[in-house]
Amino acid sequence: MKFNFIPFNQPPIVGTELSYIQQAMASGKLSGNGKFTHLCEQWLEQNLMHSKVLLTPSCTAALEMAAILLNIQPDDEVIMPSYTFVSTANAFVLRGAKIVFVDIRPDTMNIDENQIEQAITPKTKAIVPVHYAGVACEMDKIMAIAEKHGLYVVEDAAQAVNGFYQGKALGSIGHIGCYSFHETKNYSAGGEGGAIVLNDPKLIDRSEVLREKGTDRSKFFRGEVDKYCWQDIGSSFLMSEIQAAYLYAQLEVADKINQKRLTLWQNYFQAFLPLVQTGKVELPKVNANYQHNGHLFYLKLKDVSERTTFIEFMKAQNILTVFHYIPLHSSPAGQKFSRFSGEDHFTTKESERLVRLPLFYNLNEKDQDRVIQAVIAFFNQ
Repeated sequence: MKFNFIPFNQPPIVGTELSYIQQAMASGKLSGNGKFTHLCEQWLEQNLMHSKVLLTPSCTAALEMAAILLNIQPDDEVIMPSYTFVSTANAFVLRGAKIVFVDIRPDTMNIDENQIEQAITPKTKAIVPVHYAGVACEMDKIMAIAEKHGLYVVEDAAQAVNGFYQGKALGSIGHIGCYSFHETKNYSAGGEGGAIVLNDPKLIDRSEVLREKGTDRSKFFRGEVDKYCWQDIGSSFLMSEIQAAYLYAQLEVADKINQKRLTLWQNYFQAFLPLVQTGKVELPKVNANYQHNGHLFYLKLKDVSERTTFIEFMKAQNILTVFHYIPLHSSPAGQKFSRFSGEDHFTTKESERLVRLPLFYNLNEKDQDRVIQAVIAFFNQ
């Protein structure tokens, strides 16, 4: 019997997106910073306890804005994990920085907070923790290290919207937070999208200028200046109003989306506990004091060979499962623009055995059960 194909991801659709997009089109303002942009920014500020949020075209753009705001200069050093998406590093490399990678923790796949301090040199300017799978890094220790050494902290919270650390929203703890609303994320802006979170009030005014191509255009539209002009470096860092309309439809039902994803995540977790007990897989680990957002669910297999066999087995069942990042330090650009501080005990080893299962808002119970049964069948061969 040939089953229907189950993709790894589908962009979330809640049903009101088209109506809001039509409203945006009727408004006559599509270039951004209109009604839906402001509604999204207000929702994020009010629900996630942020000082100031600005929508951006992507999380990549938000990270690039962060690097400019922090005045990253050639030969500055920025500390981050190698197990992350290329944008985390690229944003700072574009300003001339040297990336310094440190190892990850095998339990969370997040940066090992105990390896950060030894990587600091007189050239270090910032630390960039990445909240992998929407699970919090150990932010108290990271912020304490940053304060001790006079460093900035930029949270790469691309996967972590609506995730929390000891009651604080991820993205709201460092000096700057960066979100993604890509189609693979819990909440989408219709394909691409992001936001920059300004938790340091001193960065807010300049961030508005950078986002508007280096001009004070935002002040002009608020009636604070009678004309706008070139004030600073900047770029086109503004999300379109069509994208903001799509995103607002999703944010309005954020709790519903969040609960559905957490239910799917928990279904997987409970179903695979017997595989853990027999030593066949490892499951994600989440500290009970932290609230993750069900962004993704992964299994850790024995090694890269078993993972390759597993992916092929699942593909034969018409189910797409995928690995994740190739560690940046092992890539050609990584070897050119970075160095690894200390030993790579876990980054490569753990990345080679991790595989992600389908998990998205519109995944139905029947299809998830098919995934579960196929996984169990693989290990019972």
